[in-house]
Amino acid sequence: MSKDIVLAFSGGLDTSFCVPYLKERGWAVHTVFADTGGVDAEERAYIEQRAKELGVASHVTVDGGPAIWEGFVKPFVQAGEAYQGQYPLLVSDRYLIVDAAIARAKELGTKAIAHGCTGMGNDQVRFDLAVKALGDYEIVAPIREIQKEHTQTRAYEQAYLEERGFDVRAKQKSYTINENLLGVTLSGGEIDHWKTPGDGARGWCKPRAEWPAEKLSVTLGFEQGEAVSLNGEKLPGAKLLARLNELFAPYGVGRGMYTGDTTIGLKGRIVYEAPGLISLLTAHRALEEAVLTKQQNRFKPDVARKWVEVVYEGFFHDPIKTDLEAYLASSQRCVNGEVVLETSGAQVTAVEVRSPHILNAKGATYAQSADWGVEEAEGFIKLFGMSSTLWAEVNRG
Repeated sequence: MSKDIVLAFSGGLDTSFCVPYLKERGWAVHTVFADTGGVDAEERAYIEQRAKELGVASHVTVDGGPAIWEGFVKPFVQAGEAYQGQYPLLVSDRYLIVDAAIARAKELGTKAIAHGCTGMGNDQVRFDLAVKALGDYEIVAPIREIQKEHTQTRAYEQAYLEERGFDVRAKQKSYTINENLLGVTLSGGEIDHWKTPGDGARGWCKPRAEWPAEKLSVTLGFEQGEAVSLNGEKLPGAKLLARLNELFAPYGVGRGMYTGDTTIGLKGRIVYEAPGLISLLTAHRALEEAVLTKQQNRFKPDVARKWVEVVYEGFFHDPIKTDLEAYLASSQRCVNGEVVLETSGAQVTAVEVRSPHILNAKGATYAQSADWGVEEAEGFIKLFGMSSTLWAEVNRG
């Protein structure tokens, strides 16, 4: 009898390959697509049809938008730091995908979970550590298994599927593409070979020639560091981020190329597009800088960078993540107000900040006016620089 296994499924080359591969090894494959907001209705229908044509035992689609907002977007924006100063952690939906796969496994009464991660990337670490943190499950990784014998993995997967009568999308032959509410990542092809990305290496963001002529201006409202409204309209987080993606992608906002240090030590190079998330980060930082104290603004990035490293490297369920989030939440008590964002293309700028918590001194304005005297200023400078001045006097030749 076939054994039941739950496969985290996206309809892409890797997870499509996993279905017949697992079936031929005696598994009854049950696919789960966690829709974390990166696909439209047409693509969602394609994924369901793809699972059916591959011959799965069952397929379910789970709405992961609310979960990815609460579980990742909210603390990530409150943290306000990208991995190595660049990458906005667009594949952090992996943890929510694992949650959906575990829930399906419990429904089926099986302890077997499969994924389509390679043996060279970070996702295998995220998937495996998340699964291990949530229970005693058997983990099956077909792509890692075939890499023991095949060096040109994608070509092998493509041939494997075509030999069994399954078509492979043209774009999937060149690139590994991940889409979710957070954005799009593209790797493979010339990107992996440190060359200029081809015309096909593009997701949501429009090229320069297609940017709208008119400037875009939007207003974001925040409560305790969480975006809650867009242009005065209250929206659930997932819908708000989806709308920001729609607004800013036509202007090419949030597109970049990133080379970073992966968890397993290799250099990873990807093209990413995150129009909504980059806009959110820009607005939040502008508000935060105005309402936090100097000491908070100096210290908080250290906590944020640690949170980002923990999430990037797969320790989503490590208790330190909860510890760090307690500080981040505390720091957001007064991060309330509105921020106006503008873009004419590529870059987004926070042009206006409105909040009752902006740390303004009533009698002083930077570089303009002050409510203290010359003697007070000179006395402050003398005491503030005492140590440095003394060193210069004592050691002056």
